[in-house]
Amino acid sequence: MFNKVLIANRGEIACRVAATCKRLGVGSVAVYSDADAGAKHVAVCDEALHVGGAAASESYLRIEKIIGAALATGAQAVHPGYGFLSENEDFARACEKAGLVFIGPPVEAISAMGSKAAAKALMQSASVPLVPGYHGDGQDPALLQQEADGMGYPVLLKASAGGGGKGMRVVEKSADFASALLSCKREAASSFGNDRVLIEKYLQRPRHVEVQVFADQHGNAVYLFDRDCSVQRRHQKVLEEAPAPGLSDEVRRAMGEAAVAAARAVNYVGAGTVEFIMTGDGQFYFMEMNTRLQVEHPVTEMVTGLDLVEWQLRVASGEPLPLSQDQLKVGGHAIEARIYAENPSRGFLPSTGTLKHLRLPEAVEFQLNGNVRIDSGVREGDTITPFYDPMIAKLIVHGRDRDDALLRMALALKQCEVVGPSTNIEFLHRIVVSAPFSAGDLDTGLIERHHDTLFAPSEVPKTPALALACAALLTREGGEAHGVSPWDALSHWRMSGGYTQALNWRLVGSDDEILAVFTRDSTSGRADNKQLELFGETLTFDWSHGDEPHAFVVLIGDKRIKGRVFVDGDVFHVFYAGASLAFEWQNLLAHAADAEHGEGRLTAPMPGKVIAVLVEAGAVVEKGAPLLVMEAMKMEHTIVAPAGGTVGEILFSVGDQVTDGAQLLVMEVQPAK
Repeated sequence: MFNKVLIANRGEIACRVAATCKRLGVGSVAVYSDADAGAKHVAVCDEALHVGGAAASESYLRIEKIIGAALATGAQAVHPGYGFLSENEDFARACEKAGLVFIGPPVEAISAMGSKAAAKALMQSASVPLVPGYHGDGQDPALLQQEADGMGYPVLLKASAGGGGKGMRVVEKSADFASALLSCKREAASSFGNDRVLIEKYLQRPRHVEVQVFADQHGNAVYLFDRDCSVQRRHQKVLEEAPAPGLSDEVRRAMGEAAVAAARAVNYVGAGTVEFIMTGDGQFYFMEMNTRLQVEHPVTEMVTGLDLVEWQLRVASGEPLPLSQDQLKVGGHAIEARIYAENPSRGFLPSTGTLKHLRLPEAVEFQLNGNVRIDSGVREGDTITPFYDPMIAKLIVHGRDRDDALLRMALALKQCEVVGPSTNIEFLHRIVVSAPFSAGDLDTGLIERHHDTLFAPSEVPKTPALALACAALLTREGGEAHGVSPWDALSHWRMSGGYTQALNWRLVGSDDEILAVFTRDSTSGRADNKQLELFGETLTFDWSHGDEPHAFVVLIGDKRIKGRVFVDGDVFHVFYAGASLAFEWQNLLAHAADAEHGEGRLTAPMPGKVIAVLVEAGAVVEKGAPLLVMEAMKMEHTIVAPAGGTVGEILFSVGDQVTDGAQLLVMEVQPAK
């Protein structure tokens, strides 16, 4: 076993690897960029070295910096995590040249599987079933269009060197192919430095099922069963589970054996994942092999009770696989939810900002034998930046069977609280409790097919939520819940008699304004005879602090309500009954709301870079016409015309960096006829 390992990554996977190193008594070395100087992965490792600027291209992707850090600290091996340099054959080769063990497969295996087109040709020779498509070397647009037209639409364009959903486009008809190809190639070049693409027949309602494989340097290879990763947005996984539901023993075994055959075909060593696409009749086809540990590896760990990072370290150090195929067993069912800083209602655009409040279910990080596990690379107070993946945490649950795991996941998601960036927590809960997911009716189009249900307006009861906000506000302004002296009260104590206080609220995210009237009819100074008039009802009202920070217990009418309120300035974030609402107190004496949002104002949905300007000043465009393309977190976002009109001044050029909310261009909207 190694004495010291450098982890060439960041975030939750760096923390994950460091945890296993610590358990095994192996020293860990972190690397960090300017943006990550105070990051969690830096804190949990034994040593840390700075490797460059905030952008990944200036730090985590600089091979010479990573190698130099490993050598400077005396590390014997490098764990690449996933993403960044994990599947980069030049990096693996540089490690080998420097005398460092690359904790991953041989360079030749990375090379063989690094090109999707070459990998498919290799798999065909190994008798692994393939989806019909074009995997050739020719990249002339006319040739690619001809191939797509010949196989029939819809087709799927994929970056040959891609992964993680980047550089993928579904093309529904021939007329859309040319523009989709340009966009796909542009994103592929940006994400992977290679704009080559392949084309596959787009299968209707397919499932995405993958198999975890492991091989050692002694010729042993096993599969650690399967995972279903069908629930996706933007071709990126959202929920994963193990084992994949609804597979027969015969199909499960055939997929596992095909995955091992794929690994053996490239003389694989270490952890890898063979991804298959599966039709409704149980037929499966090879998609690609990821030559690294996957984001979703925890569900496999939870059902097998095995630490896959430990297996990686042991195999890389020359040990044989700890178990043979017949010794591997599955116990129970595990589900993983990826909690992202993103806005599902805005096309899952990544969201940035400081995690002002972060509360996750009680769990032990990287625990392999519990019911709830949290893998996270951030803490309360950390900032989600535009430089890296916006993941906040992976929430993993384990149950005795799938129904038990579903219940545990639904409950765990209700316990998650985030204030700062937008998140997908409520959206994840809706999927987990939805009829198709609960029934195991899974395919990659689940989110799109059930869009109206999954994106319906929230139905959180406003009366109890606003009552909790009122309790928090009255506590802050007047000290009622603290039992302080009336002489210390800031706003509404009177020497004698009662008083009435109007509390003006706005529901954040809408234009709804709500008036709550708090009345205290008492001449004794005691906390009795309180009332709250809300939504046309006048109810008796009282409150007290709960047994933990931000917790309140409200008595409203004959109901006792428990919830939590995190106060951020004049915005009161209420977490109640597993959902959240935010109310802004309209403090009329302190400020007025900013109402600057003019028609025709086109703004950046998030920080990023302008990569294409598609119109010129003076152009007359129709509603929905593409105007400008931004890139953020290696994903493209097209800004379209909100209405028909004339383009005025274009405020940014290709290559310019823009901030969240920056006005990109001016447009004179054509008056409605």
